[in-house]
Amino acid sequence: MNTVTMYSTPWCGYCHRLKGQLKRAGIEFTEVDIEQQPEAAQLVEKINNGNQTVPTVVFPDGTAMTNPSLAQVAEKLVA
Repeated sequence: MNTVTMYSTPWCGYCHRLKGQLKRAGIEFTEVDIEQQPEAAQLVEKINNGNQTVPTVVFPDGTAMTNPSLAQVAEKLVA
C-alpha cells in the first residue's frame, strides 16, 4: 500500500479525527501543515477551487478527496 498525503492545519478538528482514524486503521500517511508550507496551501487551493479546505487527502495516483471519511480513503486505496 502506498502512502497518502494529508494536508491539514493544527487547529482543524476534522484533520485530528481523520489522522487518528488512519493511524488506528494502519493506513500510512504523510501529514503536511499548510500553514507552515505556502506551496502546500497553494496546492490545496488548486484542488478545492481556491479554498484552503482541510483535510485534503492526495493519493499516490494523484487524485484527491476533501474531508473524506476513513471508509472513503480505505476504499480508494484498495481500488
